Amino acid sequence: MDDVRKERVRAFRARRARFRRLVREAVASLPPELLARIENVDIVVEQRPTAADRKLAGVPPGQLLLGLYHGIPLPQRGTQGYNLVPPDKISIYQEPIEAICRTDDEIREQVRITVLHELAHYFGIDDDRLEELGLG
Repeated sequence: MDDVRKERVRAFRARRARFRRLVREAVASLPPELLARIENVDIVVEQRPTAADRKLAGVPPGQLLLGLYHGIPLPQRGTQGYNLVPPDKISIYQEPIEAICRTDDEIREQVRITVLHELAHYFGIDDDRLEELGLG
């Protein structure tokens, strides 16, 4: 591998590590009573959404998808029999978030908003209500 390629790989890994840290910080900043209610959810950083993710989210070509909740929201689960299932998943997409932000502070804030937005879907809050709350 040539030196330029090695440097690009190092830079990519450093950016990815920093972005993951921002996601962890956003989750850790949640109130303890909210954190205590989050069970069996994987929050992952992905480079960009797949075509299937975009279709699932109903995002047309040309629009950005910053995050996606994959799962059954808590209010829809009922009180019995919701076990032996794989974890829900929240995907946070690094490239689209970085594409709309100009500074590190903007990236940090957008990561926080995106994590909150997707966790809200886990708790059963829809996009209309999230718009009202300023997390649309």
